[in-house]
Amino acid sequence: MASLKVYGKAYSANVTRVLTTLAEKNVDDYQIVPIDLLTGGNKTPEYLKLQPFGQIPAFQDGDFTLYESRAIARYISDKYEGQGTALFGKTVRDKVLVNQWLEVESQNYNPCVWKIVFECVFSQMFEGRPTNEAVVKEQLEKLEKILDVYEGQLTHHKYLAGDLFSLADLAHIPVTNNLINVAKKGELFSSRKHLNAWWEDISSRPSWQKVVQIMQAEQQEQK
Repeated sequence: MASLKVYGKAYSANVTRVLTTLAEKNVDDYQIVPIDLLTGGNKTPEYLKLQPFGQIPAFQDGDFTLYESRAIARYISDKYEGQGTALFGKTVRDKVLVNQWLEVESQNYNPCVWKIVFECVFSQMFEGRPTNEAVVKEQLEKLEKILDVYEGQLTHHKYLAGDLFSLADLAHIPVTNNLINVAKKGELFSSRKHLNAWWEDISSRPSWQKVVQIMQAEQQEQK
């Protein structure tokens, strides 16, 4: 049995952030342990021992348990530093810039994107109510300004932390996929030349395509 375990479901952007990191590091020997938010699997006493906040994913490496997807992604990147993609770059400056943009993603980008996706897609599923259009409008206005900053950065660099694909770029893929392909807000990217080129680049990577196949297989199992 694999010593690495990822607890969650691939419909979660936080879970697929971890799976994409594993794929970039060429780590195949892991097990996905299904934990479904829709059926309350995240609230069982057994799961709460792994993730006391009842969120997904949780992660185990032998007897070591970790939660929060970005922390897990950092751990995987460091543990498998010598294989796959160098997700923190090659220098101290690279790593600092990667961490800077990881903070931008978690503190600025993700909150806006998540609220938009939740209102457009999941509010009915989880809360049984229609989309709050006022919230969507407010968050879109915030996101437009954030994306203008990204466009400026990507005008001068191929990727967020410089000219090498890094964990900073990877961290954006799952939530951006939900924004563009699930919430259908692709015009936010297609209207910005460099941002759109960046998205087409990072979303076509073999690591993400592998995770897309996992998501599709999960969807088929649920039918």
